[in-house]
Amino acid sequence: MKHTVLLRASQQEDILTAAQILKEGGLVGIPTETVYGLAANALDGNACAKIFAAKGRPVDNPLIVHICDIKQLYTLVRTVPQEAENLASLYWPGPLTMIFPKADCIPDEVSAGLDTVAVRFPSHPAAQAVIRESGLPLAAPSANLSGRPSPTTAQHVLHDLGGKIDAVLDGGACSVGLESTVITLACTPPRLLRPGGVTLEQLRSALENVILDPAVLNPLEAGEQAASPGMKYKHYAPKANVILLDGSREKYLSYVNAHPTNAAALCYTEDKEFLSVPTVCYGNEKDPSEQARELFDALRRLDDLGVTTVFARQPKLDGVGLAVYNRLIRAAGFEVLKL
Repeated sequence: MKHTVLLRASQQEDILTAAQILKEGGLVGIPTETVYGLAANALDGNACAKIFAAKGRPVDNPLIVHICDIKQLYTLVRTVPQEAENLASLYWPGPLTMIFPKADCIPDEVSAGLDTVAVRFPSHPAAQAVIRESGLPLAAPSANLSGRPSPTTAQHVLHDLGGKIDAVLDGGACSVGLESTVITLACTPPRLLRPGGVTLEQLRSALENVILDPAVLNPLEAGEQAASPGMKYKHYAPKANVILLDGSREKYLSYVNAHPTNAAALCYTEDKEFLSVPTVCYGNEKDPSEQARELFDALRRLDDLGVTTVFARQPKLDGVGLAVYNRLIRAAGFEVLKL
């Protein structure tokens, strides 16, 4: 087991250390505005293979490549359609990933054998600094054990991957809290594969036609390959079995209080005082952005309760709420109970 060094994003010396580790083929957990990413040199297949080994990640799950200058995009992909330039002008840097036909420099480990590559320009200054100082595009999926809730603090990364990676760069808590929106521009019309901080409504206001991929709300078909991270069957799950409850607030409270045996509630802040079981809150009912920021930390805190069942309150399915729902339904393994 290796020693994982904790670095500070506020120190230029530590930024340079992280960049040097990456240039030498190592792995570094880095902060972004979405979640912490487990970064490696995106042009080095051997370095990227270490990501899959550290996370226990299935090799058919593609990685996202992170850049710090839009000029880098043109070296990584074969074509950049006008739609991509329009979206980049609006949402880069930011929590938006776009998928393109890949250039020959992208190793199969990054694309999971697909003919496409996912690219993002993060807005977090520490992420940009590490990319810039390393001189490399960085492949960086979430810095957690595969299937577990994604990390939104350096401590989450150390909990999951301490001893398995070279370093973690602590840049504080992530401001968005859910992984980036993923849209593929490698097909017509463009297709939303994973909702995030850039909403479906925003994408449709920028492009004439954006299709919501069925896998956003449903499991992949048998044998279907994931075109984007976050499309696999079960993700983000705590140790307990999560059941998503679809119904009014009154029906949610009534159902949970009637089923208290070895159970906990994953609920809104406003629900807590009305529940007779242990509770973990994931934000205010009227603030989907807060729900996004709090969700993964809340899913991790459920493990401390030692319960076997978690009844989660279903969020609204518009705006950022769609992204929150997408993560919750995967944490629940698509187990939804309509009240």
